[in-house]
Amino acid sequence: MAKTKWAIDTAHSSVEFSVKHMMIARVKGSFDNFSAAIEADPTDLTTANIEFNVDAASINTRNNDRDAHLRSADFFDAEKYPSLSFKSTKIVKTDDDEYEVTGDLTIRGVTRQETFTVTFEGQGKDPWGNEKAGFSAEGKINRSDYGLTWNAALETGGVLVGDQIKISLSIEAIKEA
Repeated sequence: MAKTKWAIDTAHSSVEFSVKHMMIARVKGSFDNFSAAIEADPTDLTTANIEFNVDAASINTRNNDRDAHLRSADFFDAEKYPSLSFKSTKIVKTDDDEYEVTGDLTIRGVTRQETFTVTFEGQGKDPWGNEKAGFSAEGKINRSDYGLTWNAALETGGVLVGDQIKISLSIEAIKEA
């Protein structure tokens, strides 16, 4: 199959993350607004071009005060850096439907190379004749690498917010006409 253009069906996709809180539990959140420009043969991602953008202000942890703090200069500084972006630079097939996708991740004006495990979940037509493809992606980054260093020490030792962020994407893409 040839490379074709795909867009994200945001109604059937999600961008989620989790981080350790108080060194004992995980707090989960998501971003509500995101988009992508994808040129790919879904059955062979090794030649794909993937550009992904996330609206930093769309962060949602189900707590308004925490979300406001995460949008502030202490964390994402969403007013100054309105988007988080990823652009693929290298894709290696590691199993039948699995890939290591490496690219440039930019958060808060800092760009670093990161690798995510991407799984091709399948492809088919919806009831209206639209060609769809499903993907999932998992990865981990260190928030301090991107200048997200705010924290508070705990009386019992350790810190309030962990450094490692687990990222999880579930993507349903729609073939562009």
